[in-house]
Amino acid sequence: MVDAFCATWKLVDSHNFDDYMKALGVGFTTRQVGNVTKPTVVIGQDGDKVVVKTLSTFRNTEISSKLGEEFDETTPDDRHVKSTFTMEGDKFVQVQKWDGKETKFVRELKDGKMVMVSLEYRHR
Repeated sequence: MVDAFCATWKLVDSHNFDDYMKALGVGFTTRQVGNVTKPTVVIGQDGDKVVVKTLSTFRNTEISSKLGEEFDETTPDDRHVKSTFTMEGDKFVQVQKWDGKETKFVRELKDGKMVMVSLEYRHR
């Protein structure tokens, strides 16, 4: 259940994020900011909705939705996408779709830390 993810998480390290942003077509300046930003992610619940807040010096965002329900999201790099949160076993998954493209974020808990175990980008 998503309850296990409901906490405040601080980004410590990221690998290959610049390559991911390049694949999305994110411009050089925004990529440079994205590469040095270490956001705090706050995951919580409001009734039957999952709430994900991302807090950083670059930009703060908040998204919320019921599990399995598609919603509109504007990403920090200003893409307008259709997103969906789901649980796949003990993994918290978010899928974003736009313009025939798709990104899938897979998070899980390991040793008391939230880890992004997979970040996939596909052009369908």
